[in-house]
Amino acid sequence: MTVGDFVGQLVPPILMKSFMKIFTQKEQQEIFLSGDYESWNEAVTASMGYDSDLILEKTKDALLKVKNGEAIYERDSVIFNEVQYAWPLLAGLMWVAAKSDGRLNVLDFGGSLGSTYFQNLAFFHELSEIHWNIIEQSEHVKVGKEYFEDDILKFYPNIEICLSETKPNIILLSGVLQYLESPYGMFDTLLDHLTCDTVIIDRTSFWDGSTDMLCIQHVPPSIYSATYPIWIFSRQKFLQYLQKRNFEIVAEFQSLDMLKAPVRAVWKGMVLERKKSS
Repeated sequence: MTVGDFVGQLVPPILMKSFMKIFTQKEQQEIFLSGDYESWNEAVTASMGYDSDLILEKTKDALLKVKNGEAIYERDSVIFNEVQYAWPLLAGLMWVAAKSDGRLNVLDFGGSLGSTYFQNLAFFHELSEIHWNIIEQSEHVKVGKEYFEDDILKFYPNIEICLSETKPNIILLSGVLQYLESPYGMFDTLLDHLTCDTVIIDRTSFWDGSTDMLCIQHVPPSIYSATYPIWIFSRQKFLQYLQKRNFEIVAEFQSLDMLKAPVRAVWKGMVLERKKSS
């Protein structure tokens, strides 16, 4: 299976992946995870989906205000008066640049219209070279190319086209793995295609159970009515996968996200590095 196959599975990246500083306490309490489903198809059948066109349009309008200097910061289609930095993620990006003579070339899988890029743009100006490549669904790519693409920020429908033009030195997976039908398969495909030694995972759900748990995420009408499948990864199983793929955790950190779930779940991030050959 190609990475292009996985792109079609992507839930729009701004689908309520962070809540703590966006919505009211009442709205946060209304967003929750339920169930323990046997299969992805069963979870999809029990879900009502989401209005991807509406979400994409809201994100485009918000990010255009940031790009044009009319707003400071956008996150999940919401405008803020100040930037809310994910400092561990930024540290991981700058660490890779420091090891590469100031060069940063990011493959941002499921990166929407560039939210993470615009979030951290102020810190990239002193780098000797910066490229930010987003792999997304076709509609996101179309909007991205029309309104946001430039010499630095690029949009691609699949990894094959991306790699024909550039060679990333880091993979970013922020709030995307848990919304894929086959997250480990996608991870395998990325690692098989790229020679990057560093991967940053952020805003990803874990629990202490021995198996991954498949739930449905509920978003209330006060935000927009939607339900869709979401994985809560077994931390034990995830670490075993990383060991199998010869990656180790350089740093692990808490994400801002927090949702009610059937089990005690946490949203975390990790900076991963490929183990050196002995």
